[in-house]
Amino acid sequence: MSLQGKVAIVTGSGRGLGLAYAQELARRGAAVVVNDVDPDMAAEAVASIQAGGGRAVAVVAPVGPTATAQQLVQAALDAYGRLDILVTNAGVLRDTVLWKMSDDDFDTVIDVHLRGTFTCVREAVSHMRASGEGGRIICIGSPTGQRGNFGQTNYAAAKAGIVGMVRTWAMELKRAGITANAVIPVAATVMTATVPYFAAAVEAEERGEPMPDFFRHDLGFGTSEDVAGLVAYLASDAAANVTGQAIGVGGDRIQLWSHPVPVATAYHAGGWSYEALETGFAEAVGELQSVGEDFPPLPEELQRPAPAR
Repeated sequence: MSLQGKVAIVTGSGRGLGLAYAQELARRGAAVVVNDVDPDMAAEAVASIQAGGGRAVAVVAPVGPTATAQQLVQAALDAYGRLDILVTNAGVLRDTVLWKMSDDDFDTVIDVHLRGTFTCVREAVSHMRASGEGGRIICIGSPTGQRGNFGQTNYAAAKAGIVGMVRTWAMELKRAGITANAVIPVAATVMTATVPYFAAAVEAEERGEPMPDFFRHDLGFGTSEDVAGLVAYLASDAAANVTGQAIGVGGDRIQLWSHPVPVATAYHAGGWSYEALETGFAEAVGELQSVGEDFPPLPEELQRPAPAR
């Protein structure tokens, strides 16, 4: 019960990954403010936590506006008298290629993921700094924000921006004893459930069976519960010295993502003119960086036919 006496807010926690985070924090002793836009989902999440002996209340509101952030923090204070942990998980998808992406597609995803993370963290740390008792900020990123992904301009921008904010907040909040970290989950979700590549893993989870080792070990792909342990750890006193990090987790794997650093450095007397770059660019920078994720071929026994179109 390493979080006994702590109070947490988890945005977007009516189902999926967010629900797993909220349930794990409650199981570890924290009281939880659940958040979702669907009142039924929020109520079911609260009931599931209470059925396990935990404490939870719900705030039904869309993440993004400052008013929602204020409502979430006030709910924690009204119900439990304090706030120690914030997990920003709420998100939406509006996937399409760049030339088909509308202003609304872009703005909606940025508003919920990026602005929603900003407004909730700003409100939470304002209270944490005033209380003088420190705190934990855990923001949910994505491999898409680290590597890019076809059809996800808006999502990639938001998730990359979240990691950038986390690095900044780690510096700004250090003196207050507040840590800020990003978790990069790789897990079966509503989004991956429709991808044929992950079909065997999703089918195993639906049957209540362990996912094949290829997914859990080779891909680091698992269940929502596989991610929840890292969230609870980062929320605990044991992780007091962990801040400003982007940590990937899924299945049997955990990864520490590097901060962007130069991988090649070269100098040219007088600067790099067009002519100098034309003749010397390839030698100066070496091998170019890759984009996107390159998954290995599925073992034959795990292959599934593509769905009919």
